[in-house]
Amino acid sequence: MKMRNFGRLLMLMIWLIALMAAILMLFSAFSPSLVNPVSFPLLSLAGFVFPVLAVINLLFFIFFLLCRQFKLSLLPLLCLIACYGQIHTYFPLNPRVNERPEGSLKIVSYNTMGFGSKQKKEGKNEILDYLAASDADIICLQEHSVSGSKKFVTQKDVDNALSAYKYRATKAKGKQPKSSIAIYSKLPVLKTEKIPMESNSNGATAYLLKWGQDTLQVVNCHLESNRLTDEDKEIYEHMIDQPEKEQVKEGIKVLLRKLAKASAIRAPQADSIVSYLKKHPYRYTIVCGDFNDTPISYTHHKLTEPLNDAFTLSGRGLGISYNRNRFLFRIDNIFVSEGLLPKNCAVDTSINASDHYPIWSYVEKN
Repeated sequence: MKMRNFGRLLMLMIWLIALMAAILMLFSAFSPSLVNPVSFPLLSLAGFVFPVLAVINLLFFIFFLLCRQFKLSLLPLLCLIACYGQIHTYFPLNPRVNERPEGSLKIVSYNTMGFGSKQKKEGKNEILDYLAASDADIICLQEHSVSGSKKFVTQKDVDNALSAYKYRATKAKGKQPKSSIAIYSKLPVLKTEKIPMESNSNGATAYLLKWGQDTLQVVNCHLESNRLTDEDKEIYEHMIDQPEKEQVKEGIKVLLRKLAKASAIRAPQADSIVSYLKKHPYRYTIVCGDFNDTPISYTHHKLTEPLNDAFTLSGRGLGISYNRNRFLFRIDNIFVSEGLLPKNCAVDTSINASDHYPIWSYVEKN
């Protein structure tokens, strides 16, 4: 009798823990629409832990089923159902098309990390070779940084490698730029305009391109970086490998402080892009780049109010686009307007010369 009561008490305690996990998951999932990062920067980071909480709730659901506690299993099940939209955003499973859709454009967005820190091997640069072979119609680059020395990647090297792209434009980012954002296009560039936003070293530029008889608006973005130093990233990696209590405590404080500060700066930048799109409405619009934010974030939420996430609509899996220091997130995106239909959006992990993987998609008129 005592063992039965103990079993019931234990199951109740487990269910209460599951209840807490469900509440946290729901808050994490809907935090982008509930929390403004400017007012509550720390709370705005809740989306970072969404995939972990989703897995925990799935495990609770399986556990209760195995224990034949069917009524208790309803809690994590209902939580997972309520968060289906966010789960699909984070981990879509869409079919692929075998051939490039007729009449479509291929767009590539790539944070090149200064073309792999401007490195050359036997006169070649891996990133430039990749871009030249990409068969893209439009290439949007972030951290477009070149050297004046022929030992490293120069602007002449970039222009020669991408000579198939007749139309190009490069714009400095922010007030104190260390690098630029650039577009290389096979479609004529009719107009280039920098989007006003507060930032010292990041920014966004809008381009109008002639697409047959229509106008295509492309916005190339590099939003506020999280400004984690190499030392910060090493601390994070060490926390994962050897989670010592004091080091984890101090490491989490540093990471949260920097991530929260960057989130508060990024939010108005995302607002600026959305405001610009409202003032410049075009049926065919693509917004792409390095957004430095996860799929469950204020930035992503704001941009998917007027636009659709091409990866959510046509990609598969997690699509992790940052490839250093075990920060396993998709922070590079391609967003499209209702007038465009994305196909086969993918993060290309075949090249890791930069700290980001390139993301690409076919887009066709809808």
